[in-house]
Amino acid sequence: MTVHLRHSWRTQRNRMRPRPMVKFTGLNKEELLRVAGTPGWVRTRWSLLVVFWLGWLGMLGGAVLIVLQAPRCRDLPSSSWWNEGPMYQIGDIKVFSAPMDLKGVEQKVGRLSQMKVKGLLIGPIHVAPADDAVGLRFEEVSSESGTLDQFKDLVHAAHKKGISVVLDLTPNYRGSSGPWFSNTSVTNVAERLKSALVFWMKQGVDGVQLSGVERVAAMAPSLWTDIRAIVHNGTVLIGVTERSAAEDVSVLLNSTGVDLLVSGVLRAGGRDAAELAESVQLLYSSHSQLGLAWRLAGRAGGHLASLGGPALVKLHQLLLLTLPGTPVFNYGDEIGLRDEPFVLKDNAFPKMLWDSDEELNGTLKEKRAERLSCLRFFSAASELRAKERSLLFGDFLLLSNSSSFLAYLRTWDQSERYVAAFNWAGQEARLQLGGAALPRKAEVVLRTDGSGGVVDLTELRLGPGQAALLRFPYPG
Repeated sequence: MTVHLRHSWRTQRNRMRPRPMVKFTGLNKEELLRVAGTPGWVRTRWSLLVVFWLGWLGMLGGAVLIVLQAPRCRDLPSSSWWNEGPMYQIGDIKVFSAPMDLKGVEQKVGRLSQMKVKGLLIGPIHVAPADDAVGLRFEEVSSESGTLDQFKDLVHAAHKKGISVVLDLTPNYRGSSGPWFSNTSVTNVAERLKSALVFWMKQGVDGVQLSGVERVAAMAPSLWTDIRAIVHNGTVLIGVTERSAAEDVSVLLNSTGVDLLVSGVLRAGGRDAAELAESVQLLYSSHSQLGLAWRLAGRAGGHLASLGGPALVKLHQLLLLTLPGTPVFNYGDEIGLRDEPFVLKDNAFPKMLWDSDEELNGTLKEKRAERLSCLRFFSAASELRAKERSLLFGDFLLLSNSSSFLAYLRTWDQSERYVAAFNWAGQEARLQLGGAALPRKAEVVLRTDGSGGVVDLTELRLGPGQAALLRFPYPG
């Protein structure tokens, strides 16, 4: 028994002892050189090298073939800042915010940035006694609007937010004898405007807006050429005309040479969608969309909620933000601000409404909810336009229209496609949209009634006064 235990202990101890390492050695240098020099190894090495290069060349050829066969990306147009987002016009500084001056506008620049506004149209703010060309002082800020220092602070704040500032320098904006006073005053006023333009450019403005451009361009062509040369030096020249016929607006676009021409063309047909579609198509087919501007209301011509009714505010917001060109909005159009009857009659401006977090009850609470709903819709549509090439500068194709409904397609190269559809009627509309450019189904991106999902384009239903923006992928 003792011997057995001792034997077991020794066996276990032997097992616990470290075993000697077995050293495995490969070929030494001389042996490797000797093997490498053999004919078999040389052939193998060259074979592997040939296989490697053949494989590499094959992959390179495949990549080149893919590139050659892939559709070439379309070159982006040479757009400018005024093509990248909506213009926002504040015609009367006093009614826009509580301070009632340019400082108050500066305080609201952050709000405009959130709405993806790219251009702030200010004024006019210069001293201009009604129908008095002698008292006109282009370079002096009227005391009721603020001060020059406030204006410069506003420009600085706007630039920090990526917003450009355009100053309305329409000479006789208070009078009734026309934007350039009488015909005998046009030449003198245009000459004085030239030095004023140089002054305001030095203050940092990014452009100038002038009403009645057809008059000065026709009566003082050489001075108009000078005015264009001064403004076009890195800034935008926006012309405003009351002409509403698409043919007349087209002629003015060619004759005045402005960068953008704001007109009443969308108001010409009232709610007749067929006339609206015809006007848009004529201008789009005759001019670059980079020079087109769309406006439903004007500086003193009312707001969207007054011209089309509160129920159509979102519809008109979507229309302006999806047409091919630059949308121009009046202050307050984003919340459905309404004009009172006496306001339109007296050419006055309604006070802007700013919502706070205070508790409201009953009707006031409902009205605030309506304003916030309009604002959210506006911001969503504006943000979408800012990032989608099809909406920024894409092609425009009419799909369907009648006197009460309209649908069109916006496309750009291989980007996602968008269908915008509108129903002005007081009853439901059924649109049958089809063709080679359209799929059967599309996704609802925005809808004025807030609904979403996927819809059948061959049986698209829009309720009374409703509009929708639909999206589908590039079919390639």
